[in-house]
Amino acid sequence: MIPLPEFESERVAVMGLGKSGMAAAVALRSSGARVLAWDDDAARRDAAVAEGLEVSDLRQCDFAAVRSLVWSPGIPHGFPRPNPVATAAERAGCEIVCDVDLLWRARREARFVGITGTNGKSTTTALLGHILSEAGIDTEIGGNLGPPALGLRPLGRDGVYVLEMSSYQLELVPNVRFDVAVLLNVTPDHLDRHGGMHRYVAAKRRAFDRQRPSDVAIIAVDDDYTRSIRDSLEAGADRKVIAVSVGSDDAAVVARDEWLTDEGCRILDLSGVPTLPGRHNRQNAAAAYAAARALGVPEERAAAAIPTYPGLPHRQERVATIGGAVYVNDSKATNAESAACALSSYTRIYWIAGGLAKEGGIEPLVPLFDRIVHAFLIGRAAPEFARTLEGRVPYTLCGDLADAVEAAHAMVAHDRPDDGVVLLSPACASFDQWPSFEARGDAFRTQVRALAAQDGGRVLQ
Repeated sequence: MIPLPEFESERVAVMGLGKSGMAAAVALRSSGARVLAWDDDAARRDAAVAEGLEVSDLRQCDFAAVRSLVWSPGIPHGFPRPNPVATAAERAGCEIVCDVDLLWRARREARFVGITGTNGKSTTTALLGHILSEAGIDTEIGGNLGPPALGLRPLGRDGVYVLEMSSYQLELVPNVRFDVAVLLNVTPDHLDRHGGMHRYVAAKRRAFDRQRPSDVAIIAVDDDYTRSIRDSLEAGADRKVIAVSVGSDDAAVVARDEWLTDEGCRILDLSGVPTLPGRHNRQNAAAAYAAARALGVPEERAAAAIPTYPGLPHRQERVATIGGAVYVNDSKATNAESAACALSSYTRIYWIAGGLAKEGGIEPLVPLFDRIVHAFLIGRAAPEFARTLEGRVPYTLCGDLADAVEAAHAMVAHDRPDDGVVLLSPACASFDQWPSFEARGDAFRTQVRALAAQDGGRVLQ
């Protein structure tokens, strides 16, 4: 837990009592603050009371007497409509921040890395944390990934916080300055929350706000939005900008044709890293390598650490091999862009897809349909996805995940492919049938392991 002495004897409100909000409330109370905690969910309020926190309806709060309002990023505060609690705080001149802002203010002597992007930020965050740890650097990983920011260990001058930053969080960090800020990519997502693409891009660009000449901006220049941001930062000339890419020569660090290169010199053959398959993971590796080098890790130590990266659950996680086919859990792929990363990584796919569809469905995946042997459709999106696949890809309407896994397993057993992949990459949110993508992926993993034990397969994780 992070001590927050700045808030001793201060009144601080906490809006939202999920994982990050509860951790913030407990850290503030432990630091001597008077905490006013609220969540619209009665069960979370009850959990706060059981924790000994003071629950107070912030809709009735006098924010003129409150030092700060700590806002849980998952709660919309300004769009699609102003939240009355946030509006009252703003009118009273009360700052609105998230837990990452409090972490930075409490541990300024440490170095901070912020990693953002529409896709790939979790893998890049975990990979960079792995490289730094292998290099002997005291490192904590968190933010939008893993433990909440205020649940991390206090780090000193030699420590590095590696933080995955969502667009929601970046709107709530008015004080944070990242020593190294990384932007991977920008594609349409969360537009209903931000009110359009221009506001979403602006939120991502905030990762570079307040950087100084001694700081480093690392940008993957593989889409128009990121190239534009790179150009604007270079024009400002107020920090070092390092471009990375998976194909462009207009970059310092490039991962192309499986080789990671730094200023034209070959560093590492990425084809030998099974936990980083596909073009998108080459981008992740290039960005993590560049960030490690910016933090002082020698080239050879950074390159040696990448092949030992264990991977993350639910992100192209290799679960088992059964009868020559690999079963891959990519439950984190909650939109078409994420699913495209997985589909482009394999050539003979038994695809499990569906759930609660995002805008546009799977139409963007049409160029990858020739890689799919058969699709097994689940959840609310199944009829919509079937219409898109009709006449292009054979499919089965399975209803739920358990039936889809069984059907895919039976087809693989019949086909006996040597290079087949049973891929759960839903291109959908999970909330029609599961409380989270993690729960969906856990269920897939459990069922596949049982099938492996039954049919003489080999569990990989």
